[in-house]
Amino acid sequence: MNLDTQQPAAPTVGVLETAALLRELTAGLIAVTDFDEALTALVRISRDAVAGVSWCGFTVLRAGQPAGGAASDHRLAGLDDPRHGPDSPAMDAIRRREMVLSENLGRERRWPDWTSRATDLGVHGVISAPLDVDDHVIGAINLYAGAADVLTTLHQLTAMLLAEHAGLLLAAVRGRARQLEVAGEWDAALLHDGVVGQAVGVIMTQRGCPAEEALDVLRSAASSLEIPLREVAQRLVRTVSRARES
Repeated sequence: MNLDTQQPAAPTVGVLETAALLRELTAGLIAVTDFDEALTALVRISRDAVAGVSWCGFTVLRAGQPAGGAASDHRLAGLDDPRHGPDSPAMDAIRRREMVLSENLGRERRWPDWTSRATDLGVHGVISAPLDVDDHVIGAINLYAGAADVLTTLHQLTAMLLAEHAGLLLAAVRGRARQLEVAGEWDAALLHDGVVGQAVGVIMTQRGCPAEEALDVLRSAASSLEIPLREVAQRLVRTVSRARES
């Protein structure tokens, strides 16, 4: 029996490339807390990693309203921004909740204004895949080809996996941002708390550091001693008060 072992090579390479893309995206976004920064990294990494794709963009809706986008090339930013009009492959993908493909924009009739602008910029093929970030943010990731009829089934599969993975990563980015916001509010409340605020003031005076750093010193001490933050603050304030009295 003579089996042709070379046939699966192309799909295998595609799968490996997609896996590498998802790993790179995870590494690039794992510690990011700013949503716009995350989008910029997402479109850049995707453009560089997907063979046959010349540009990548992202379309954003917040609370159902157009909220801009991101583009790997600033010249194409208007193609991704939903504020430039509701008729585009990205908006179709978001509305229909399914991937939208146009292999050759020269034959495309669905979005005449958008297509005219896209082809003037050198775009001749597009895939838009919808994704959900959280209850307030949805969007679509857009893969653009600089030549007609180069986007394949493999590109569609990559776009689908990319959208699913990016949705999870972007949700995590927004989650971390909310945690930082809550932590900031909590820090502000602590700094206005009587004994904690006094302890922070003592550390600031001793170390010549800002309030946030002084609060971190208190937290570190509480963690090391395995006692509540307020108790550490009380001990410090009592120690300083006794020293002053003596």
